[in-house]
Amino acid sequence: MLKVNEIDVYYGDLQALREVGIEVRQGEVVSVIGSNGAGKSTLLKTISGMLRPRKGAISLNGNDISHAPSSRIVEQGISHVPEGRQIFPTMTVLENLEMGAQFPRTKQMQHETMGQVFGYFPRLKERLDQKAGTLSGGEQQMLAMGRGLMSVPALMMLDEPSLGLSPVLVSTIFEIIAKINQRGTSILLIEQNVFNSLKISDRGYVLENGRITLSGEGRELLENPHIRKTYLGL
Repeated sequence: MLKVNEIDVYYGDLQALREVGIEVRQGEVVSVIGSNGAGKSTLLKTISGMLRPRKGAISLNGNDISHAPSSRIVEQGISHVPEGRQIFPTMTVLENLEMGAQFPRTKQMQHETMGQVFGYFPRLKERLDQKAGTLSGGEQQMLAMGRGLMSVPALMMLDEPSLGLSPVLVSTIFEIIAKINQRGTSILLIEQNVFNSLKISDRGYVLENGRITLSGEGRELLENPHIRKTYLGL
C-alpha cells in the first residue's frame, strides 16, 4: 500500500534520514519507534508532502507521491495527525472536524463520517459548539484524530498520539486506534510508548540516528534484547 524506498531527507545541509525504507500493507498497524531526534516525525512529514526526499521515492498503491502536493496526498487517502495535535484553537469542535472533509468525496460523506467519529469519541459530540482551545489535552487529541478521520483515509499516520496523556487516557487512545484499524484503516504509528505501540502492531521498525536499524513483527520486537534494554528498561 505505502512504500518508502531508501529515502534521504535533509533540513538544509543537515541530513535527517538516511536510506530509510518502510512498508505499510493494506490493513496493517505498523509502528516506528525510536528516541527523540531519531527522525520519526521527519519521516511522517516527508510522506505527507511537507518535506521532500533528495533521494529515493515514496509510493501509495503503486503511484509515486514523492513530490505531490500535500492536498493531493490527502485526497489520495493519507491523513496525518501531527505531534502536538495542532488543532485550530479559536474554532469550534464542529468547525475543526469540518476542516478534515475538504474534498468533494469527503464532503458528500461528511454526515456519515462524523457519526463514525462520534462513535469513537462520544465526548466530542457533547462539545460540538465549544472552542477547541478550551478542551482538555485528551479531548484535543481526540479532536485531532477525529479531524484526521474526516478525510476518510485509507492510511492514517499518527505522531505521538499518547504524548502528555494520563495512563487511563493512553489506554483509551490505543484501544481506539485498534478499533479504527479493525474497521479497515491502515495505521502508521509513531510512538515513544514502545510497549503499547508494538503490542497492537503487526510489524514495527526501529529508527535510530536517521536510519532503520531493526524491523520485524510487533511481538517479536517486544522480545528483542536491544529494545527491551534501550526502550523498555528491562
